[in-house]
Amino acid sequence: MLVAASGPAVAVSDSAHSAPTPRSSGHRPRKRLGQHFLTLQATIDSIIAALAPQAGEAIIEIGPGLGALTAPLLRSGARLTAIELDRDLADQCRRRFADNANFRLICGDALAVDFARLSDRPDAPLRIIGNLPYNIATPLLFHLLEQANIVDLQLMLQRELAERMQAAPHSRTYGRLSVMVQYGCAVESLMRVPPHAFDPPPKVQSAVVRLRPKAPTLAAKSRPDFARLVRAAFSGRRKTLRNGLRGLLTADAIERAGIDSSLRPENLAVRDFVKLANCLTDSPSAIGPGDRPCARRASR
Repeated sequence: MLVAASGPAVAVSDSAHSAPTPRSSGHRPRKRLGQHFLTLQATIDSIIAALAPQAGEAIIEIGPGLGALTAPLLRSGARLTAIELDRDLADQCRRRFADNANFRLICGDALAVDFARLSDRPDAPLRIIGNLPYNIATPLLFHLLEQANIVDLQLMLQRELAERMQAAPHSRTYGRLSVMVQYGCAVESLMRVPPHAFDPPPKVQSAVVRLRPKAPTLAAKSRPDFARLVRAAFSGRRKTLRNGLRGLLTADAIERAGIDSSLRPENLAVRDFVKLANCLTDSPSAIGPGDRPCARRASR
């Protein structure tokens, strides 16, 4: 499956006034929580314009912080659920937006939230927006990818992470995250965000990306088997598949799936990992000499 940005990312302008800062709100950023608050108004406006929130739609904001995005989201008329781990910030948000009937606050860890349960009804679509803390961005991404009913995710995160999400096979940045994200999502770069857009400024560059869940071109028969195989393959990315997947699939099983067992994981497309995962699902005994044929050799 080919997943790429629709065009080059754009840099955010330095113009325009700034939003409330930690100093003006009396909050001291907590380093252990990876807190960097978005304050540059030009960036805020660009992010809201890209999301284009509509009145009445359900949006979940992860990490509202000082409310830089929360306020314009509520002005759009959207029904907003904010998830904030920091109790002090949660109290500030609760007081600031208490009079808005469209606002709901959850004080807790987004990693522990079942997002589907935040819908008004089981099949109601959800939109996700958030400034993901750099220290938990990867596990939170994997958690979000497992959620149902999400129609799009607009996330600000470390630019290096954003590049890994979009990386193509045969590149240095292509890895487990690339495969897992691209398996079920189209990825689009929206903008780059400089360190001075935050208070305190991070030591890394940031980027905003949009993920749109979509049906994979080749579906994994077992999502857990797919995730387990991809994790094992990239745990030793310089190893060949026959060595890296030892314990999951034999070299013969890999070859029967239509994949050259002497390749390294960064040489495989997403659908190749699906073929191997389906081989594992169809033939759990493929790890030993008595394994049954996992598949007829597929065309390359």
